[in-house]
Amino acid sequence: MEDVITLAHGAGGRKTSALIRDLFKKYFENEFLTADDAAVLPAPTGKMAMTTDGFIVSPWNFPGGNVGRLSVCGTVNDLASMGAKPLYLTCSFVIEEGFPVKDLDLIARSLAETAKEAGVAIVAGDTKVAGRGQVDGIFITTTGVGEITPGTDLSGAHAKPGDAILVTGDIGRHGCAILLARDNYGIEADVTSDDAPLWGTVRDMLSVTDDIHVLRDATRGGVGTVLHEIADESHAGISLMRENVPVDPSVAGVCGMLGLDPLYLACEGRMVIFTPQGNAPALLAKLHEGKYSANAALIGEVTSDHPGRVVVTTEIGTQTLLPEPTGELLPRIC
Repeated sequence: MEDVITLAHGAGGRKTSALIRDLFKKYFENEFLTADDAAVLPAPTGKMAMTTDGFIVSPWNFPGGNVGRLSVCGTVNDLASMGAKPLYLTCSFVIEEGFPVKDLDLIARSLAETAKEAGVAIVAGDTKVAGRGQVDGIFITTTGVGEITPGTDLSGAHAKPGDAILVTGDIGRHGCAILLARDNYGIEADVTSDDAPLWGTVRDMLSVTDDIHVLRDATRGGVGTVLHEIADESHAGISLMRENVPVDPSVAGVCGMLGLDPLYLACEGRMVIFTPQGNAPALLAKLHEGKYSANAALIGEVTSDHPGRVVVTTEIGTQTLLPEPTGELLPRIC
């Protein structure tokens, strides 16, 4: 195989077949992966969830992950947010002419390893090659199908006054890691992305109780944006305790230097949970045992006051409205 991707690799001929056979199939092989025009799959026995997402990240390789791992985590976490066990994944690549094959190999290997960790089968895909300058290295789009766990009924509209609000770990690490990887500010800090597949975390929570009203994957816009979305969907008020929100000291330091708020920095391995107050202690205990949720925390509650708004109690005990995000702090982070 050549050292770099050429336009011929996307032309549908011999080089395309070789790329699929020698690189993608090597990592993605499973009982459902097909060379036909569509995969034929066993159907879920109950309700299913389906989602699709595109992943554009610069740089494509960053501390704690890369675009391959990200493309699996983002999609399986969206399924998990609906209480769905990820089953199948399709994967579409748009690759820039001249992209190094060794880098594509690393991305495919990482994608396959993450899919194995998440328990999801890659069953079909597509490869296109764009001319130089038409794509920033590589774009990946993944579509996922999952089987919804019986007894779950999750929606942002289901948040209710009296619900506790939990987060599965410290926030803002992915956005901060991408910012530092771009090296635009000359800041050195030990920050790695929180990029992680979270179906196992959700499965553990559902083993404690299925009385969970909302699960939301806090990606672009971070936890702050999620809270505004849920307040709007549910027409309820949200009271956030700022001092309870877990933030890694390195992330807090970077945010302090640049005037950023970690509440609005992207996460790629964190969920926000709304559940009746009585469930919170048992859920937190279970989360603290988990691989990706050891520093989960109770960060607030849903109230009948100030419907549709998010009120923050600051570290000094004052209250203020959490501003609604109006722009993208870190463009193209996922």
